[in-house]
Amino acid sequence: MEIFDEDFKHFMITNGVTNEEWLEWNKSDLEKATQLVEVFSDTVLQKVYEKIKFIEFRSADSCIVFNCLDDKMELISLNKKEGTVDLSTPESIHEALTKNPQYLSYFKTEKKYVKSRETEIHEMIEQGCFNSTQAFWDALLLLVD
Repeated sequence: MEIFDEDFKHFMITNGVTNEEWLEWNKSDLEKATQLVEVFSDTVLQKVYEKIKFIEFRSADSCIVFNCLDDKMELISLNKKEGTVDLSTPESIHEALTKNPQYLSYFKTEKKYVKSRETEIHEMIEQGCFNSTQAFWDALLLLVD
């Protein structure tokens, strides 16, 4: 937690918690201390999600890359039509695109957020999505545009 020491100090100051109160809560009111740490953790996570621009989901049969804009999410989906192509790794995706594109289908679409942007990103990460790159998005964009 040392990495967040300064952020946590600023968080406590912003929330009107003195160092003495914090030390006392850690000794005699662990529930209150835990609640403060949970709120701080949510704040940090919110900042992380605000910085995410691209996420992706991969399986053997599909690779979906999401561009997380402010007001909507765009996606490009590569899907196996047939054959033995594998879309679960960057290397296998590259091989499928360069050597067996006839076994793939792809499309691009978009949707507005139903919940907050950060909530939707959080839920997608819980479902197996992970951080991606603009370079990968741009490469796939060349396919579908």
